[in-house]
Order: sequence, then C-alpha cells, then structure tokens
Amino acid sequence: MEGFWLIGRIIFGIYFLMTGFNHLTNYQGMKQATQQKNVPLAGAAVSGSGLILIFGGLSILTGLYVGIGVLLLVVFLILAAILFHNFWSFEDPMQKMGEENQFMKNIALAAALLMMLQIQDWTWSL
Repeated sequence: MEGFWLIGRIIFGIYFLMTGFNHLTNYQGMKQATQQKNVPLAGAAVSGSGLILIFGGLSILTGLYVGIGVLLLVVFLILAAILFHNFWSFEDPMQKMGEENQFMKNIALAAALLMMLQIQDWTWSL
C-alpha cells in the first residue's frame, strides 16, 4: 500500500507543478483570461497563482512544508472556483456546463487536499 501512496503523491504533485508552470509559461494568455474575468491585478494574480501552484506541488512531492503548501493550494482553488469559474453567471448552456465542471473540479481538488492534511506519515519524504 505504501507504493500507492507514493504513486498518488507523485501524480498529484506533478499535476500542480504542471499547472503552475503553465500559468508562468502562458503568462500573456492567462493574464488576458484573468482580465476578462475582472480579477484585480491580473498580472500579479497569474504570477502569484503560478508560484503557489509550483510551491504546493513541490511540497506534496517532497513532503516539506506540506501544511503550508496544501493550505495555499486550497485557498487558491476555492478562490479560482468562485472568481474564475462562476458558472452561475453564464447564459450559454455549453459555457455554463464547462465552467461548472471546472468549478466542481477545483472544489473536489480542494477537498482532497484538505484530507491530505490529516495524513500523519509522509513516508518517502525528503
């Protein structure tokens, strides 16, 4: 069972790392999308969220500063769900469905991360 824990951690950590790197490497596109959602300080929000995602992913992968990394990810995911994937404000059914899926994904990831805070044994940590 320890192997499953390690595999899951690696996949989960890499997911957040890749998402964070995408925020930074696709900065202009992410900034435009963030501006369209009327998020204040869009450029800083994109950079900050990218760094939070990278830090959180690394904390899960390494087992270092897990509490801080996970809490930052939870806050980011909930804010992104509410501010960025506000499906209730869309009229177009396809757009509404897509945003609702993204909203629910973010909430589910935040819930999974909160459960990770209960794990006491971060075996295979640095």
